[in-house]
Order: sequence, then C-alpha cells, then structure tokens
Amino acid sequence: MKSQRIIAYLAEPNAEKQALFRAVARRLGYGQSLASWPISIRGYPETAARAEECLGRAKKQPRGTLGRALKRAFLKGRYNWARRWFSARPGAVAMCWQGLTGTRRAFIEGARDAGAPTLFAELAPLPGRWTLDAQGVNAENSVPRRWEAYDAVAPNYELLAGLREAFEARQPRRRDVGQSDAPLPEDARFLFVPLQVPDDSQMILFAGWCGGLEGFIDALAEASAALPEGWHLRLKEHPSAKRSVRARIERHIAAGARLELDNARDSFAQLEASAGVLTVNSSMGLQAMFFDKPVIVTGEAFFAFEGVAHPAGSPQELAQLLADPDALGHDGDLRARFLTWLAHDYYIDFDGKALIDSAQLGRITKKIEGPQDS
Repeated sequence: MKSQRIIAYLAEPNAEKQALFRAVARRLGYGQSLASWPISIRGYPETAARAEECLGRAKKQPRGTLGRALKRAFLKGRYNWARRWFSARPGAVAMCWQGLTGTRRAFIEGARDAGAPTLFAELAPLPGRWTLDAQGVNAENSVPRRWEAYDAVAPNYELLAGLREAFEARQPRRRDVGQSDAPLPEDARFLFVPLQVPDDSQMILFAGWCGGLEGFIDALAEASAALPEGWHLRLKEHPSAKRSVRARIERHIAAGARLELDNARDSFAQLEASAGVLTVNSSMGLQAMFFDKPVIVTGEAFFAFEGVAHPAGSPQELAQLLADPDALGHDGDLRARFLTWLAHDYYIDFDGKALIDSAQLGRITKKIEGPQDS
C-alpha cells in the first residue's frame, strides 16, 4: 500500500493563505506545516552560491557589512536545513507563497537541490482565482510566451465578460490615494500608468532596463516628449504603497514632462477612459486586456509577447511606441484565447475551503507524481 505524499509548506500568518495550503495538501497528499526559522550549520558545496543568490533577491537589503554577513549566514543555514529535510523525505513536495525572495527562496532552493518537486502559490490577477504553479510565479511562471501554444483554445467570451464585470479597484490604505467616481475630462487623451508598490518583488526582480519604480518614472518623463500634441501619461500611485513617489513625479511635471498624477479617481475608470495602459509588469496590464486596451510592458511579464502586448525593451522602443499611440493595437483573437486559457486552464479556483477541479490541478498532479514509499 502506498503512503500519502508529504506536501510540506512554509507556514504563513495569513489565514487565507494557510487555508489554501491545507486544501492543496489534502488534494495532493498529506500536509505538513514548517516554520520559517530552523537552520542547519552543516553545509553543501552549493550553499554559498545559493545564499548569495537569495541575498541578491532580498526585498530589503541589509545595511552595512555586519548586516549582510548576518543575513547571508541565516540564508545559508536556511538552505542547508531545507535541503537536509527534503533529502531525508524522498517524494515530499515543497510549497510556499511566492518563493521569489529571501527566506522562502532559500527554502525552495534547498528543496530543489534535494530533488523535491516544488509548488508556488500567489494571488491571481483575476477575481476568484489563485496561482498554483510548479515552476514559479509572475515572470518566472510556466505560462507559454508564444502564440502557437493557444492555437487549440476556443475563446470563451462569456467567461471573459463575466470576469471583466467582477473587477474592482483595490481599496486604498493611504488617505491621499482614493477610488473616487468623479468624472474624467471628456477630451483627455492619455495612456494610463498604474504604478506598483516600490518594494514589490516584481519591481525588484523583473523591472528590466527601468531599474525599479523611480527609474521607471524617470523613463516615463523622458519618453513622454515623444507623445503627439494633446496627449499625456496619466499616473496613479498604488493604493497599498507605503512610500509615496509624488514628489518625484511632480518634479518631472514642473520640468515640462507630459505627465499627470491622478491619485483620486477610480483605477478602472481611468483604465476604461484611456487609450491604453503602460506598465512595468503590473497585474493591471493583464486586466486591461479584458477592456480591449492596448498594453505596453517595459519590464518582464508573462503576458508581454507580441500580439498580446507591446514589449518595450529599451527607452528608445518606449519612445517609438509613444510617438503614435493611436497605432497601438493587438491581436483580439489571440488575446481572447490567451485570456480564456488563463481563466479556465491555468489559474485555480478556491472557495476558501476546498479546491475546485481544473485542468491546472490535473497538470500539477501529473508533474509531481513519481515513485512513493510502499
């Protein structure tokens, strides 16, 4: 008789995340919650390199030589512990939230080097859905970046329309960022730029040539000069950002950049009134596709491929795209097939207690299947 496979996951203080982990574990095997603090001193040949990579990915870089040394030592210990734990339990699966940075990354790297399958969980940019991917999340996920992968997908326009109706703007955590229903100027011609949280892992890891949020704002200011007369880039700070970049934006505006900052109006209202969306890699770039809007992506994103969006791989490419915003377009049929596949086959449904069967769950089950102890 085969024993149940262990699905080992890093404990999260968020109850909803923990509930998702438990539901996944029940579906795929036997769940075991692991603390994020245990370490092991005895290392491996790969320990130093793995810890250095994790340190480079840390959202909050430690200050000073001593701070970096302590952080590096902890990451080494965490990697060693995870590798030793999974090496002792062949067939166990390592699952964590995001797994892109810091302690979670060290945990994942240790599990991988022990030969363990991995699962990464994350919020999905679509209502009522979650990400569960054996490869990674965001720009490191397993979503195909080529149009041929969606040839056999039948577009489900009813499904897409229902998701569009379910989108709601994120509730602000700052008093100076709102979701007002005040009408926009009827004659305004602009591209909407929803800014991300400055220390968002995507901004840190996948910003590309922009160099993070501040660099992105600087690039926008410079590229805005290429816009036709009467056009502007309309920016809105992220409702959850703890640190404001208003002063930086206003300095560029004062210097003549064709930017406007509108933190007051509803994000989706601004999106709908726009001629398109410009983003580093924000989920609003994907959501804009449900509103049939052109999308420019300056960073790394799983939806940044030709026909679906316009990748801007340099300041020069961004300026070229902004020079003729009316010419921005997309392949509507390809987009509909891509979005249908994401909504129906890729993201998972979770009602707060149990997983709902999906094609993605079937693929994950097959991927982690293998010999189990008798």
